[in-house]
Amino acid sequence: MKKGEEFFEMVWQVVELIPKGRATSYGAIAKYLGAAKSARVVGWAMNASHTSLKQVPAHRVVNRNGVLSGKNFFSTPFEMQEKLELDGLKIVDDKIIDFKSIYWDPQLELTI
Repeated sequence: MKKGEEFFEMVWQVVELIPKGRATSYGAIAKYLGAAKSARVVGWAMNASHTSLKQVPAHRVVNRNGVLSGKNFFSTPFEMQEKLELDGLKIVDDKIIDFKSIYWDPQLELTI
């Protein structure tokens, strides 16, 4: 396994732990994994997760403001929002309403 693939696997392991009804940011995952400046790489991992055999809930990872910035990487532009709504979240104009209250911070929720 290449180094980049190992990082993607670590990202997916974190994302699999995000509870239904919660969401986090690319940057929070990067920071938790000790690669604070790698939020974009976390985004690439979310895009690659669609080809994974694992069931990675990539829809629960958004930008730092709660915006569904990865929506165009799902099978339809509406799939990400639909999945978040099935999780019980409210979305308006591609943004999670009251993002701060449902925000899941792996630094606080998980121990390394």
